[in-house]
Parts: sequence; structure tokens; C-alpha cells
Amino acid sequence: MCGIVGYLGNKEAYPILINGLKRLEYRGYDSSGIALFNGDIEIYKCKGKVERLESLKNKDSSMARLGIGHTRWATHGPPNDKNAHPHVSNNGDLVIVHNGIIENADSLRIFLFEKNYSFKSDTDTEVLVNLIEYIQKEEKVSLEEAVRLSLNQVIGAYAISVISKSHPDVMIAARLGSPLVLGLGNNEFFIGSDATPFIDQTKKVIYLEDGELARISKQGISIRTIDSDTPVDAVIHQLQMDLESIEKGGFEHFMLKEIYEQPISIQNTIRGRLFPEKNEIKMAGLEMISSNLKEANRIIILGCGTSWHAGLVGEYLIEEFSRVPVEVEYASEFRYRNPVINSNDVIIAISQSGETADTLAAIKLAKESGASVFGICNVVGSSIARETDAGAFTHAGPEIGVASTKAFTAQVTVLAMVALYLGKIKNELTKTKFREIALEINKIPEKIESVLELDSVIKTLSKSLKGFNNSLFLGRGFNFPVALEGALKLKEISYIHAEGYPAAEMKHGPIALIDKNMPIIVIAPLGGMYEKLVSNIQEVKARKGKIISITGFGQSEVKSLSDAVIEIPDTLDCLSPLLTTIPLQLLSYHVAVERGCNVDQPRNLAKAVTVE
Repeated sequence: MCGIVGYLGNKEAYPILINGLKRLEYRGYDSSGIALFNGDIEIYKCKGKVERLESLKNKDSSMARLGIGHTRWATHGPPNDKNAHPHVSNNGDLVIVHNGIIENADSLRIFLFEKNYSFKSDTDTEVLVNLIEYIQKEEKVSLEEAVRLSLNQVIGAYAISVISKSHPDVMIAARLGSPLVLGLGNNEFFIGSDATPFIDQTKKVIYLEDGELARISKQGISIRTIDSDTPVDAVIHQLQMDLESIEKGGFEHFMLKEIYEQPISIQNTIRGRLFPEKNEIKMAGLEMISSNLKEANRIIILGCGTSWHAGLVGEYLIEEFSRVPVEVEYASEFRYRNPVINSNDVIIAISQSGETADTLAAIKLAKESGASVFGICNVVGSSIARETDAGAFTHAGPEIGVASTKAFTAQVTVLAMVALYLGKIKNELTKTKFREIALEINKIPEKIESVLELDSVIKTLSKSLKGFNNSLFLGRGFNFPVALEGALKLKEISYIHAEGYPAAEMKHGPIALIDKNMPIIVIAPLGGMYEKLVSNIQEVKARKGKIISITGFGQSEVKSLSDAVIEIPDTLDCLSPLLTTIPLQLLSYHVAVERGCNVDQPRNLAKAVTVE
């Protein structure tokens, strides 16, 4: 969850590190810190965001050409100054930053304590840096080898960077389970949890793989395996991302920018893939596992959070179009319940970042059982993209806001195309039906544009909701997952307790909570269950619940029963989640702003969950 950045070159390291940390704050913002080497190691770290860190640096500090930095999402130990990274070894020679969790840190701490090591923090990271010092001293080995041997003794996940006063022109980097990217410039090198910290400096990158360690010096990069010390030939990739894509572009928050980017992100997702007139879906990843899909008796969709909600929509779509049974699993639970996985199952793994630790672990379990794995993610070069048998990128562009928005609709769009493809190869969709759905998918970006025009209306509506502490989201059929997603968005960024429910299940418990102080958001587009939803709204109305409805134009019944109505364009019932989710995103955003919440960096959350 934490963010790591590092620099070695001929430029001043400090501004590169600070700017890099600002771009990585979406990964964690409990504390931040940097270490600069210039004859000696200068460390600046503190609780809170990077802007506070900036105020600590000595303005007269010399121009260090080597440094590492960290922005933290707390795991071991509370957010405070002493637990902030970087951490220093007992002898003052080694400095480390770390993303991940060392699961055997307690036993290692006891071992080192018995060797007269002391600890200033509560972190597992300080244990690791002292273990490296101990092994280097006892085994009389190089810095690189000491790091490698130490990592062979730890259990857990990590991405680390280590520098040493004794080796002023070297950075060591290693990963297992947590992402790490190396950037190659002109006689300079960069480290990042992703490429955003150095995107303005270079487009050439090496994606460090699990179980690899890199030695970075002015002479270049050498990579070896951590377990067997085997040399690895690095593959250099060219980034397609640019700096503009990770800036706010005039919007007050990244989240709002990303909500407004959804028409273009969906266009990018379907471009070159969807051909209604030819009744074709052209996706290389689907073609790679076409035979597996055709023979599949079951599809299992894995995800966490918003990606899990997208998977639920995918379940409805795939079963509707192809008649293949689908199970949707929390990746975080899947691997721990001894799941039944068959070799003729197809796994669809969904992750915005492509680095979600639980999803990665579930993928590995599925592959061990012989199942084919298809990945859906947004980040080229991510771990999930490399771990799966085949897949599709969503092409949504960088998503910086912690609360996922455009990634969700892009994921649903990919799943709709997967469902169409399956329906075709399974001979469950007629050409006419295929074409009807495909043509409507092409219209979705334009229809989202019209929903976005309701922003000012939704902003006004948000003022009436900011004072409530609880809310309930109701949907049915294809829009039940949207109710879950709407509730998640509201609780994530406004800190209002919210729950999503199938509307018919309201009578099985939640109806007891309904009174004048309980706003109810009902997703009631014109579709197969419209009349049932009208009945559900009447049940809420009878108990004086405040009703906000999302429905189609001219739906007089819903309008007459509701305290407020957001009218959206009509579409096919199966594609309605791509429209109904937009007003819920905007509503959550504006409520959070009204309540004075940090929209892009909500408390206790991070963008990529790279720890279990």
C-alpha cells in the first residue's frame, strides 16, 4: 500500500523525490519521509502528508545525488513520526524504505534483541534493516548479498530500497508480492512503486518481477534472483503514459476529473475491439483462451472492493448472454476456503492497479489447479497482467483518486464484451441480439455525457444529504451491484455509513431502520423490474423514508413517490449499470466536499491494496 521512490544520478535528488512522493500519495498518506546521501545521510520524516515533510528540509542542505523516499499506509505501528520511513540500522550505515508486511517480524525482532539490537519504532521494516546489518557483519558479505540473504529469511511481502553510507553510489531494490519499477534515464536511475514518480524524467522502465533483486549504480543495473542468486536478463519497456494524464487538468479533485473522463475511457476501452456491423469482438486475450472459454463449464470472477462489484455485474451479463454459470468471489476469501477449482474452469481476475495482493494470490492458486486465468486490469506491466494466461487492459488511463470511478465503468465495459464474445462462441446469442447490444454499447459514452450534465443538480441535492449519518441504497437485477457500489463510494469518501441491498431484501431486516432520518437511494431505471421497484419505493414511503430515485425520463410513478429524482437516458437493462453508477459517483463526491472530507485521499484508505 505504501509508496516508494528512489533516485541515483547527476541531478539534485530532493525535488525528484518530493515530487515523486506527491504523485504516490494515493498509495498512503499516514506519514512520509526521505533519506538523502551527501557524505552523510540526512533523514527527514514525519506523520502526515508530503506537504508537511517539505517544511522540514534544511533549505541550505547540500545537493545530494542519491536518495530514497516513502509515503506510508500504516500496518505495523500507528501513524507517527517514529514509525515513518525511512528506517536506519543500529550502526547508522543502512537506510531502508519498504512496502509490504514481514509476517515473521516478531520472531526476527526477538532474535535481534538477543544480539543486542535495539529498536526505535514499532515497524517490521526496522527489523528488516537491522537483519541486513547483522548478516552483513556476521557473514562479511557485500551489501547486495546481505540484502539477498536477509530476504531469504523473511516471510511475507515486500518491495524495498536500501542505501548505505559505505556505498554512496549504489541502490539495492527487491520485490516479492509488492510492485517495484525501475526507471532508466540518461546516466541516472529511478525507483518507484509505479512509474508515476518519474514519468516526467524517463519513459524507459524495467518491471522487477517477484523474487528479484536489483543492484543499481552509475555503471548500470544488474538483476539476480533472491533465492538462487541466478542472473536475470532485464527487459526494457517503453511507457505509454504521459505527465498530463496524472495531473488534475483544472478540476478541483482527481476524483471529479476521473468521473468526467468516463466517456473517453469507455471509448478507449471499446476502440478496435467492438464491431457491431460485423457481429465481432476482437480481443487478443479472448482469442488466446478461446478454446478454454468454449469448453468452460464454469467461470469464477475474482476481485476486491469496486472490482468485486464490477464482477457481480459481469456475472449477470455472462449468464444472460452465454448461459455459462458464474461465481463471483472475494479474492481475499477465495484462497483461504479450499475452493473447488477444476481444470476446465476459467478464472476472470479483476483489479484496477493489477497489484492487489489478495487477487494475485488467488490467481496463483487457480493456476496451480490447472484453471485458465483471464485478467482485467488498467495498468500495463502490472503484476496481474504478467501473471495471467491472457487478459484485457481497460485503457481507462491513470486513476489517482482512491475511490475508483472510471475504472469501474471500464471494467464493466470489458465484461460486457467478454459476455458478448462468450454468447457468440456458445451460440446463445442471435446475430440480431448481438448487434443490438453492441450498437448500444457504442452509444454509452454519449449517454454518459448527458448524465454528467446533471452535475449541478446533483450538487444541489448533496446539500440536503450532508447531515445524515446513515443511508441505504436499493437496486434489483443488473443494478443490485450498482447499489453496493454506490454505498461503497459514499462511505469511502464522505464517512457516512451506507449499505447496498437488493430492494426485495429490504423487508428482511433493513426496513426496521427506515424513518425520516434515513435517506434511501433507489436505482429504478426502466427495465424488467421497474414495477417491482415502484412497490419497494411505496414501502419506504409508507415509513417516511427520504427517497432519492435514479430513473428514466418521464417515469411519473417513481417521480410522484420520490423526494428527489435524477433522470437519466434509457438504455438496455443489461447496460444500465454504466449509466446508473454515474449519478451515484457524483452524489458521493459532492456530499464529501460538502462535509469537508479529503475526497482524493480518504482516511485509512489507499489506492492499491498490496498487503493482505
